[in-house]
Amino acid sequence: MTTYATLIILSGLVIFSYLFDLIAGKTKIPSVILLLFLGICIHLVSDYFGMRKLNFTPILPALGTLGLILIVFEGALELKYSKSKNAVIKRSFVSALTILLCTVALITAGFYYISGESIYKCFINAIPFCVVSSAIAIPSASGMSKDKKEFIIYESSFSDILTVVLFNFMLSNNKQITFGSFATLGVELALILVVAAGSCLLLLYLIGRLTHHIKSFLIIAILILVYSIGQSYHLSALIIVLALGLFLNNAGQIKFPWFRRIFIYPTLGQDIKQLFQLSAESAFLMRTFFFIIFGYTMDVFQLRDGSVIANGGMVLLIIYLVRFIYIKAVLKTTLLPELVIIPRGLISVLLFYNIPANIKMPAIGTGILFVVILGTSVIMSLGLLGTRRQSSGTQEFEDV
Repeated sequence: MTTYATLIILSGLVIFSYLFDLIAGKTKIPSVILLLFLGICIHLVSDYFGMRKLNFTPILPALGTLGLILIVFEGALELKYSKSKNAVIKRSFVSALTILLCTVALITAGFYYISGESIYKCFINAIPFCVVSSAIAIPSASGMSKDKKEFIIYESSFSDILTVVLFNFMLSNNKQITFGSFATLGVELALILVVAAGSCLLLLYLIGRLTHHIKSFLIIAILILVYSIGQSYHLSALIIVLALGLFLNNAGQIKFPWFRRIFIYPTLGQDIKQLFQLSAESAFLMRTFFFIIFGYTMDVFQLRDGSVIANGGMVLLIIYLVRFIYIKAVLKTTLLPELVIIPRGLISVLLFYNIPANIKMPAIGTGILFVVILGTSVIMSLGLLGTRRQSSGTQEFEDV
């Protein structure tokens, strides 16, 4: 393939992704579904014409990690903190933690029933199916009211962080979980909070002191570097990403004279806006290529296996049952749209591919993961479409 053919294909994929985003805004069909189907179609067409199949699997984790960092960072940069937000932060954290633990427990029981593997293996393999994908949830919440949007952003971000913490904790304690295991976890979380605080101050200081016209990419590169170093030591470095976005967007509210003298400067708001724009557009690119490649690597013929559909359906049933019970019993709000905005996606794939080979269960393959990702996205799009129609009908009635 020539250089120009490669460039034509890459630019064409970006254009398609942009059109999919426009379609998503009008129809409430997540662009992720369209990107997945585009990847599947490319795979089927290349097979039909006997083209050489490319192995993209090794680069999927890197693309997904970059997309995750940028999407969580972008979402955090949108959030303004005030004391009145403490309630929604607490509510979203408790929601993410409770739903995660209940869902992973039930899916573990389901996997144990269908496979007969050890509880530990079943638990590890269940974790990727329990995380709400902020990569899909945050953009999908864009048309919602401010309160609901903030709840979805916080909840999906907390879900990402808590799931990664749980995943790393279980991998680090594969022999036995003791009191020392939890003490180690506490030390690691304390360490990551210290690193997060130091990183926030350092990056804000750098933004104010850099005179070169290119600074946003440098800040993002440092953020990715810190995240990667933290993850290489099995620390939950996603906390740093969320903390930095919140800190940068709310630094102007800190009233300490010494802080304002050292860190606050006249063009801070403009630089944060530029950083947000760059992270949003970079996240768009990463999300585009990640989901197209994931669709390309999928073997859709696995869906002809009835057990794959049945097991994927079981996982979907557990996911929505836990969500339904929590909304009714604890949140006590309307079911829609909160019930349906629990998509699985980017981070589910990342965690799935990071399960060590000796722990992976043959019965739980990429086919089930694909069914769950596709199922949650389709249900979310139908739920959002129904919510929009209901809102439009209500508005027309009020106008009359």
